[in-house]
Amino acid sequence: MKLATFKTAQGASYGAVTGKGIVDLRRYLGNQYPDLKALIEGGAIDQARKHLSASPDYQASDITWLPVIPNPDKIVCVGLNYEEHRAETGRDKTEQPALFLRVAESQVGHRQPILRPRESPHLDFEAEIAVVIGTSGRRISQANSWKHIAGYSCYNDGSVREWQRHTLQWTAGKNFARTGAFGPWMVTADEIPPNTVMTLSCRLNGQRMQHATTEQMIFKIPKLIEYISAFTTLLPGDVIVTGTPGGVGARRTPPVWMKPGDKVEVEIDKVGVLENSIADG
Repeated sequence: MKLATFKTAQGASYGAVTGKGIVDLRRYLGNQYPDLKALIEGGAIDQARKHLSASPDYQASDITWLPVIPNPDKIVCVGLNYEEHRAETGRDKTEQPALFLRVAESQVGHRQPILRPRESPHLDFEAEIAVVIGTSGRRISQANSWKHIAGYSCYNDGSVREWQRHTLQWTAGKNFARTGAFGPWMVTADEIPPNTVMTLSCRLNGQRMQHATTEQMIFKIPKLIEYISAFTTLLPGDVIVTGTPGGVGARRTPPVWMKPGDKVEVEIDKVGVLENSIADG
């Protein structure tokens, strides 16, 4: 099942994306679960499934896509988690994942413009797989990690490289408003069984820039959940952004930066395609 968050003339809502259109789940479940995060927290994904056969309320042209989870408690991002990308950056290998945090304001939805900030033209793409947490947990073992996943989505961890490199900490370059794209929807975990190999790609103006599979991750999803949950409680709706493959624009000769008018696509074979234009912010 594909679950998405969106906005219409009536306001923000969430729904199931089907072959016929979009079923507005808030129409059926909104009194109890006002948004997708609340639906996940309430363990009500199966309730949502009962309405998949309902007549669609909207078509894609009727809505504005929002980040899948617009209001997460935490967005935990993983750096240098594909060997090719680690090697192209010249960074040393580490025994544990390299982590940084994003804030909700830094996100944008499918088919909405990623904003290149006026402070720097060095806006880079990073195709990633997002894991959405379904049930709370602290000190989750790798063996139990899959039970805590609600679903998967596409993520473009847009990075303002100049600001990322101001210090050894990456926070500034990863948190400019509307630079991280998240969507178009979350595919529920029952459709992507544990240890499924997923293929991840990024295209800029139709040219493939990144391509890898989850087999190439240095730290696999269970390890990430185990490590992150050791120091913080993972909550329903939290997002783990699992790292990008090699081929980023900053490491090309000459560098390739996203610029206004460009179109960037992140594709996960088991999820779909996240598409964004680039505009000046």
